[in-house]
Amino acid sequence: MRATTLVLAALVLLAGSPPAAQADDWKDRLRQSASGRGSGLGEAEAGRGLKEALAQGVHRAVTQLGRQDGFYGDAAVRILVPKKLRGVADAARKLGAGRKVDEFELSMNRAAEKAVPVAADIFAEAVRQMTVQDALEIVRGGDDAGTRFFRRVTEDRLRGKFLPIVAEATGRAGVTKKYKAMVGGNALAGALGGGQSLDLDAYVTDAALDGLFKVVAEQERAIRHDPAARTSDLLRRVFGKR
Repeated sequence: MRATTLVLAALVLLAGSPPAAQADDWKDRLRQSASGRGSGLGEAEAGRGLKEALAQGVHRAVTQLGRQDGFYGDAAVRILVPKKLRGVADAARKLGAGRKVDEFELSMNRAAEKAVPVAADIFAEAVRQMTVQDALEIVRGGDDAGTRFFRRVTEDRLRGKFLPIVAEATGRAGVTKKYKAMVGGNALAGALGGGQSLDLDAYVTDAALDGLFKVVAEQERAIRHDPAARTSDLLRRVFGKR
């Protein structure tokens, strides 16, 4: 129990440090915590602070992406025509069918935006089940360590939840119909390497997951380094220490 307390009391001191400094200073910081010269945070408060930071980051990411234009309106995560269809899309634009390409891309992004909100409960459960060892690895692992933890423990479940929602959304939005309209028939698609074997639902699901974890990582980085991103007294107390 004493070791657990020392680890969590040291989390606050390590959270704001670069990875190299974390490794160099780890033993010294533990000694400071043990002698009372450290942050003064107890096990419970330090643990709550780390969990609140992670929960805040994923909440912001889910809120940002799980609304209209969450994906489509953000160039960093917008879901584009699959690579194997880029030639088809370029040809369609040159032939004056650029609108069909845009409609196809929009329909995929709308499906992703529908799926993302279900991530909230899965992320919340991951935070609740986090162990002291998980917390230690997150603190020592760099700016995106929390995101990598979430991806490791939630990605399979998220994919399982996203896929049927994406499939329903793509069906309602007529994504396959828009895809066929974009390629302009099998001849054009075959000539340019498109074909009809692409699993659009799986493609959208994977792209949605990539975009979600990208934004989670951005939020985690902000909380670690940007004081303005710490919106509660607890976060300011825990992550404001150096």
